[in-house]
Amino acid sequence: MKLQVRHRTDFSYAQPVTQSCNELRLKPDSKDGQICENFALKILPAVTLSDYLDFYFNVVHFFEILEPHAELSIESTADVITVANQLAYEAATTPLTCLTECARMEQCYDFLQSSSLVSVSPDIWRLAVDACQGQTDIWQSALAIMRFIHAGFAYVPSSTSVNTHMLEVLQQRRGVCQDFAHVMLGMCRAMKMPARYVSGYLYNGPAGGLLGAQASHAWCEIYLPGLGWRGLDPTNNQQADERYLRIAAGRDYADVAPIKGHYKGTSNRTMNVEVEIRALPPDPNKVPFG
Repeated sequence: MKLQVRHRTDFSYAQPVTQSCNELRLKPDSKDGQICENFALKILPAVTLSDYLDFYFNVVHFFEILEPHAELSIESTADVITVANQLAYEAATTPLTCLTECARMEQCYDFLQSSSLVSVSPDIWRLAVDACQGQTDIWQSALAIMRFIHAGFAYVPSSTSVNTHMLEVLQQRRGVCQDFAHVMLGMCRAMKMPARYVSGYLYNGPAGGLLGAQASHAWCEIYLPGLGWRGLDPTNNQQADERYLRIAAGRDYADVAPIKGHYKGTSNRTMNVEVEIRALPPDPNKVPFG
């Protein structure tokens, strides 16, 4: 599937601010079958951009505005080819008892630990064991945790913030996509399953019905020995497929925030975010991927 996404964020400040420094994680990745064909950033006031790869190999764009400014606009556009990379729901994979090796793997170690917004503790482990209902297979255990969260938590916009910790979400049993992803990360990690947070977008299609598709979306990826990372979305109780467009992956939201920065001046500001995503017709001159 070929998707086009436009993401615009506008900041307005009550008084001009200065020394604004910002990191952007808005460029879709090109790995695991996904291909970012075109990407553009438009920032006003005009800036000089630099880019680099962060610790988890996400593309980061950096800029600063030292002069006084009362508004800041950041708009990204991208054309991306996505692919379905799914397992059968009934598939059997590696037993949980074989996960000890993952703790010694560089690509997994960080995704087994507590992080800024995710806790791994005996209490979380007990909750995960109950949710798994006796499953001994990694994939089936991850699916059981996903279904537990989807069934037991209410999707309530504006009930949390980007700084809400998973323990608070567990107490109130409501939140949005990033909160459900954090809860699933904690439960999977407590079971010694490497799990990472993924930010991106979700194409809802003409039929609609998917939660979290109106803005940036978040889901989890679980590491399966011999099969790599596989996406699961507890918000919608399904695997990530060609409708999911990946931007970045990290330990939790704090690692992959689309816009992160600071400035000098008033804290009185407003922010408006617009996200549009649509399917593009396939290019008849290109051979389909795979």
